[in-house]
Amino acid sequence: MGKINVATDTYLVGMGVSPGIAIGKVNLIDQRPLVDQSLINGSEVDAEISRFQQAIDQAREQLQKIKKTVSKQPHLREHLYILDTHLLILEDEMLVEGTKKEIRALVNVEGALTRVLEKLRALFDSIDDEYLRERRSDVDAVGDRLLRILMGVSERNIDKIGSSSIVVAHDLSPAETIQMDRSHVLGFITGKGGRTSHTAILARSLDIPAVVGLESITAMVVDGMTAIVDGFSGVVILKPSEKTLQEYLIHKQSYDCLEQDLEQYRDLPSITKDQVHIPLRGNLEISSDVIQIKKHAAEGIGLYRTEFLYLGRSAPPDEEEQFQSYCEILKQAEGDPVTIRTLDIGGDKFVPELNLDDEANPAMGLRAIRFSLHEEQLFKIQLRAILRASSCGRVRILFPMISGVAEIRACKKMLGDIQAQLDKEGISYDPDLAIGIMIETPSAVMIAPLLAKEVDFFSVGTNDLIQYFLAVDRGNEHVAYLYDPLHPAILRALKMTCDAANEAGIEVCICGEMAGEPLYALVLVGLGFHELSMNPACVPRVKRVLRQVSKQDGATLVKQLLLLSTSKEVSTIIEAEMRRRLPAIFAQPPIQ
Repeated sequence: MGKINVATDTYLVGMGVSPGIAIGKVNLIDQRPLVDQSLINGSEVDAEISRFQQAIDQAREQLQKIKKTVSKQPHLREHLYILDTHLLILEDEMLVEGTKKEIRALVNVEGALTRVLEKLRALFDSIDDEYLRERRSDVDAVGDRLLRILMGVSERNIDKIGSSSIVVAHDLSPAETIQMDRSHVLGFITGKGGRTSHTAILARSLDIPAVVGLESITAMVVDGMTAIVDGFSGVVILKPSEKTLQEYLIHKQSYDCLEQDLEQYRDLPSITKDQVHIPLRGNLEISSDVIQIKKHAAEGIGLYRTEFLYLGRSAPPDEEEQFQSYCEILKQAEGDPVTIRTLDIGGDKFVPELNLDDEANPAMGLRAIRFSLHEEQLFKIQLRAILRASSCGRVRILFPMISGVAEIRACKKMLGDIQAQLDKEGISYDPDLAIGIMIETPSAVMIAPLLAKEVDFFSVGTNDLIQYFLAVDRGNEHVAYLYDPLHPAILRALKMTCDAANEAGIEVCICGEMAGEPLYALVLVGLGFHELSMNPACVPRVKRVLRQVSKQDGATLVKQLLLLSTSKEVSTIIEAEMRRRLPAIFAQPPIQ
């Protein structure tokens, strides 16, 4: 692709994955090499397989070298697991033996590896869960590393980037991101990526503003071009005018002051002006992220997604491995509650030996609790591990995608049977372990009063709830604009759920992306939520808002919102109300 002429003040909108504003000069990282795919003779097969093995050995040496360097930096040690993941991918049977099989089919090693990588990418792309789908970026990173070695292309010197740089690349691997010199790299922009990729997680941990998903970005920039990265909104501005530059410098200064101001809220309780305590908890994907939960003073873990334990394996984790993993998280939580959600994905994506047929509509197929109840032995292993871990700390168990009373009763019966087994074996567990369900289907909302009689708490997963309620595929670019948390139907669904929980005297929590948006905090409290769980980095901002509003004010605002007919009307009222109450936090951005 040739270079695209860029005018002054060119605005691009991608996905903001790490908050903050960066203004600097573009440092364009070279593109991935073009792969030469060709056929070979039978006499060349052994030599090609040998080249492949040598590339694996060299890639392993490179990663071990990076790992050794990173291990000497205390603030990065918790991310060593990412490099370990890449080392494991180098041993993956599908990658290694699959490539060798393609070579034996008389394809050169570069072509063989490319074919296998495409198959692996297709496998990950079929996963509905965003976090797990983004793990394909790790496969891409390892594949690119191997291809560079095979084609004699040197490693990208990400650690040698000059000062005041905005790094731009088609993609950045986690190994490259972890090597960034924070004193030199002000922000980065990539053509690929998502909110839950390892690269995005690292960016947040390193406090580097980042925007991803701008597919043509590398064709639009040149080295030395001035760029602005707004990691909040996902906006990137190329060749900003002097006026735009000055406005964003002021905006950045305001943000930096706000960040400093947030520090004073870190250890303060999350209490509204009318003295209502709203615990702010952290969502957790991987055990190493507990450090972020503690860093931002979240009150425990409101959602631990256990899917990562099952990812990229030829067989699921056994009971002991899960038990040890859960106990380690509970130990790090230091007495704060940990809500463990059972497996929330179709098992065919993780357990190949199950050989489940491909589904035309996996989002509504055999997934989450449906899959667990279908594969009872797999489910029982996880339940035993969670129950055993409950003796190590404060555990709550959460069942996903419940659509009816029969499902929760089946789960409770299985849990009761396992408790009886543990009693018989003399194995300790918490007999008062709280049981909750995810409210993320329309049917669950409509029968919330019935479900509330069966459990100790609700946890609303707004990401899926909005998708199912509005019949919108978030990943479909043609209809994604219809995915709207402020749709009147969604507000009514949330109100019905909270009312049912409050009338039954059980807790109702929210763990979707809505929970981490400060603009929605007053509304969520007014709806009747008792607890919010979010990306840990969002906790200080939401806490600051909650401490300056009252639950009664929220209830009054909700009454007004429920009378409105469109999302636009709802958002206009909320934005105006929050700017009126908290102008320092919700000031208008300098440029739209």
